[in-house]
Amino acid sequence: MADEEKIRDVLELRRTTKEVKRHFVLMRVLALLVIILVLIVAIAYAISYFYDKFGSFTVKVNKYDMIQQGLTLSETPEYDKANAVLNADIVYDITNISGEDLPDNLDMVNGSHNGDDYIAYTFYLINSGDDTISYKGEMNIENVTKDVDEAVRIAVYKNGQKTVYGKTKSNGGGKESDCDSEFLSSSIVMRTEGTEFKPKEKDKYTVVIWLEGNDPDCLDNIVGGTLKLSMDFKIVETT
Repeated sequence: MADEEKIRDVLELRRTTKEVKRHFVLMRVLALLVIILVLIVAIAYAISYFYDKFGSFTVKVNKYDMIQQGLTLSETPEYDKANAVLNADIVYDITNISGEDLPDNLDMVNGSHNGDDYIAYTFYLINSGDDTISYKGEMNIENVTKDVDEAVRIAVYKNGQKTVYGKTKSNGGGKESDCDSEFLSSSIVMRTEGTEFKPKEKDKYTVVIWLEGNDPDCLDNIVGGTLKLSMDFKIVETT
């Protein structure tokens, strides 16, 4: 009887030891999962923080058009690979300036060439395929906070031809005096197109973004506002 009790005690001890080990392993796994979850949340927050605080400008072509028809993007007129997406460098803090104070050579430098208080980006849309095509492009406002778009100006140079866009006056009185055209809507800045776009042909675009200090809506309430823009191109016809 004593021997049976000893055996039972040993078995219970072994079972208890296994349970302790299993519990220890489970706790380590759970702790590791918590750490991974915290890292994922932190990374997501960092991405969201920079996205919301500083915004960006992205240029995209339809990937199908790039693969099938050779419509591609490049920061230089000579390119060594096809690109479906380009991203302009971010300016972390922009204060208002006058558009009259912008440099005169903004359309003469390739890629990102930002100033202290403006974003400037030059890129090329290239027909690297074998067909003549027609394309359309659209600049979209993907995100805006604190009504900063009320005082934003966006200059678009297409092959040297400059057009300045701004939001309709907040009083509904039409375009601002320093603008050539109004935003098409609350989410669309402008549209462009190219017809009879032949193989190896290139269209050069420069986009400049700034806060116009002479705009009546450039007030303290927009401080800290953000703006994210994208410009999307797609083929509409092939010949």
